[in-house]
Amino acid sequence: MTAMHLNLDLVRKYNVPGPRYTSYPPATRFIEDNPWRALADEMLANNRTERDLSLYFHIPFCQSLCWYCGCTTVITTQQGQSATYLDYLRKEMAQITTVLNPKRKVVQLHWGGGTPTFLKPQEIQELGKAIRDQFTFAANIEAGVEIDPRRITSEHLKALRDAGFNRASIGVQDFEPKVQEAVHRIQPRELTENCINELRRLGFESINVDLIYGLPFQTVESFERTLNQVLEINPDRLAVFSYAHVPWIKPSQKILEKAMPSPDTKLQILKLIVEKLTGTGNYIYIGMDHFARRNDELAVAQRNRTLHRNFQGYSTRGGADIYSFGMSSISQTQNAYWQNAKELPAYYAALDAGKSPIVRSYFMTEDDKLRRETIMRLMCNLSLNYGEMSRKLGIHFPEYFARELDSLSDLVADGLIRRTTLGFEVTTEGRFFIRNIAMRFDAYLPRETERRFSKTI
Repeated sequence: MTAMHLNLDLVRKYNVPGPRYTSYPPATRFIEDNPWRALADEMLANNRTERDLSLYFHIPFCQSLCWYCGCTTVITTQQGQSATYLDYLRKEMAQITTVLNPKRKVVQLHWGGGTPTFLKPQEIQELGKAIRDQFTFAANIEAGVEIDPRRITSEHLKALRDAGFNRASIGVQDFEPKVQEAVHRIQPRELTENCINELRRLGFESINVDLIYGLPFQTVESFERTLNQVLEINPDRLAVFSYAHVPWIKPSQKILEKAMPSPDTKLQILKLIVEKLTGTGNYIYIGMDHFARRNDELAVAQRNRTLHRNFQGYSTRGGADIYSFGMSSISQTQNAYWQNAKELPAYYAALDAGKSPIVRSYFMTEDDKLRRETIMRLMCNLSLNYGEMSRKLGIHFPEYFARELDSLSDLVADGLIRRTTLGFEVTTEGRFFIRNIAMRFDAYLPRETERRFSKTI
């Protein structure tokens, strides 16, 4: 693929609040009136199968708050909190493994946060062993962990490798000292580079770097300096996120409001990101903020139409149910979603009482399942083949989705999609607007009077 170009007029037109579709329906539709018997029945039924598993562990702790952060975190300098938390993770795993089918294989593992490397090296090894004791790992497991290079030692990284991790995601956000100071995250390039070099030496197969644009004091020129430094480090993947300003959820973000780049500057930075990264010839745009090397398995899976998407982002491990552990974590089967308590005291109290920490859930309707698969295929394959979808879903796709397909004319006129004899495909420029295209198949959005989502671009 040659360098991509971004039409900022179209960005201005389509840059509206919308879901990221890590799930459909989005988590905003989950309800707190949990039908526990139905959830228990779903877990039991799910474990009569030998479907693959994807495991997620939420480690919420950070020693300091980055002011842009929208994650579910616990800010503490008390290192002892991690040992307590691991005890509760073990309790939660013990609850789940009573119903677990032992023949199920774990094909994907992810630790997120917070900062998983808040754990001490010994604790990383202990949690890794506890997971392996309870679950059976597939030989080709994709095991990824989020790393904060600011408070990492070589012992941490070796412990992660010993625990079975083969992929790492490094939070950078921006290398400019003025920006780092403004967002309360001081992280010189040397720290990041040393961490990545050590990960490579230890045999990690894939390194991702996270960046954020739209932060205080960022300019087109300053962000280009950051991009140049990142390209010198040469990660396998890049996730370049638009800063999501949600002060009604994260009040600390109000601190940043006085020095934010203008909306036009933010769009110019986005244009720079897209054109520079795809212009190198080394990276292709996967979609939804993600870039990968041409030979990366994400890029290969997209070309082969085997790419998938879930709460852990884009993945090559399709058909796996997600079982998640820790406060705020979300699990997913074919029929349901469920989420743990978002606050540490409530999470602990439930497990102390011998109860499940689940506080919200959602059971899929048949219509939900059809739309989830449609949105998934659209976001991963960048096209919809109506005949293929009809066979896959057991419906007459053009008839079932007649209203949605009729609504696409403006997207065609703006060059975001192209109708074909088989259905339609997303154009090169349309990739940037994939959330907007997916929103046309969302049955719930038209009913919402207020959309409290991040903007789509």
